[in-house]
Amino acid sequence: PNVRVIVITGYEDFQYARAALRFQASEYLLKPVARDELNSVLKNVTAELNRERDKAQLEAKTQWELSQYYREMKEQFILRLVRWESGPESAVTDHVRRFGLGRWDERQVRFMTLGLKVRDIGHAPDRAPDQFLLPLEMICREKAEDAAGNCEAFRDGHYPGLIHVVTTESVEWLYSFADHLRSEVKRMLGFELGFGIGQSVTGFKAWKDGYLSSLVAWNYADSCLPAEPHLQSTDKTSISADEIKVIERYLAKGEYAAFDQAVRPILQLAFTGPAASRVKVIFQLYLALESAASDLLIRIESAEQLWIRPELAYSLDSVDKAYSYLTGIARKIARQREEGTDAADVNLIESVRRYIDDHYASDLNLSDMAARFNYHPSYFSELFKKRVGRTFIQYLTDVRMTQAIRLLEETQLSLWDIAELTGFSNASYFSSKFKKIYGVSPSDYRERLPREVT
Repeated sequence: PNVRVIVITGYEDFQYARAALRFQASEYLLKPVARDELNSVLKNVTAELNRERDKAQLEAKTQWELSQYYREMKEQFILRLVRWESGPESAVTDHVRRFGLGRWDERQVRFMTLGLKVRDIGHAPDRAPDQFLLPLEMICREKAEDAAGNCEAFRDGHYPGLIHVVTTESVEWLYSFADHLRSEVKRMLGFELGFGIGQSVTGFKAWKDGYLSSLVAWNYADSCLPAEPHLQSTDKTSISADEIKVIERYLAKGEYAAFDQAVRPILQLAFTGPAASRVKVIFQLYLALESAASDLLIRIESAEQLWIRPELAYSLDSVDKAYSYLTGIARKIARQREEGTDAADVNLIESVRRYIDDHYASDLNLSDMAARFNYHPSYFSELFKKRVGRTFIQYLTDVRMTQAIRLLEETQLSLWDIAELTGFSNASYFSSKFKKIYGVSPSDYRERLPREVT
């Protein structure tokens, strides 16, 4: 494909030249050949090669861009699964099919959490862990991609210093994978890599438990405490999904007294089991508090963050200590929430906007968003319009259109791809909506870009 043939022939061989053209020769010249004639043919052939090269580069760039957007959307979906935010069953089914996870719901999976060991670099302040997070992430992703679709690496904004992996492979494979990663990180970055492997779980509804168990295992490993066996999903001292939902509802509604009353019996039961069991429960309750704080744009102090201080969870070795720690965080959230209803409403709407900005490609609607933030749909709709100045659907459409314009300007993705990546049901609806708002179709908008941007 990178070779072009120019036939130079005499009149007596003209039939051969015509046959050569039928077999993809670029051009023919009759002898004697003038200099300007040869230059013209060479110029045309060079231009043709350049056009084909540019086209191939554009197609490769488009495919790369599409793969990056696809990876980001897939990671967001995995995050929503481990946070129980996956949405309606129909939406889950659609995303599972789209991201090639069709059989993962029926298979056993394990999560693994990885992070650089902070204590190994305490003597070198110029080599902070966050400075090496990107190369660590690249190493993990590269190794995960070698697993032929049976392993996915992802990040969670709640734990910025950690990388997570979910796989359908066996636990023996996962330990081998972790050992290989550890040697690669040591060789390339010079640091020790800590990792924790969670219990096996089956079904998307159990992914949160599997993810949580890997966080607990990572903290346990990094705390230098004696190893304990993995928790079993049948552990009677563990907190159930229904109990967690009740706890989250109390926090979302600001019912902190009810939270306090609910926490103590849960802790009392947890402390009748092994240390790993109680740590898992403490982590689950802490994550509920962290989620509530995040929704209100409240930051939990570093000294209280379990992922930063893995030894903290194990130092809470009595019901009273654990209860004091958890309710102390809850009271801080309550105090900041009670600074004023107005401030709370502002924080709520800011959390909603942030959620939309992160999940605009998903199937979002007002009723589901109101339920997520524990508000009646009518009140939520009025509050959103009052604070933002636009209705919920107008704001969502604006966010999606902003992203669509960015893709039109910066990529050569098709309208079908752009519609899917920005949350529109199909390319036809996207095009009609775009033209209604901007007065021009997406295709015409892209065509005008070199000359003008409306």
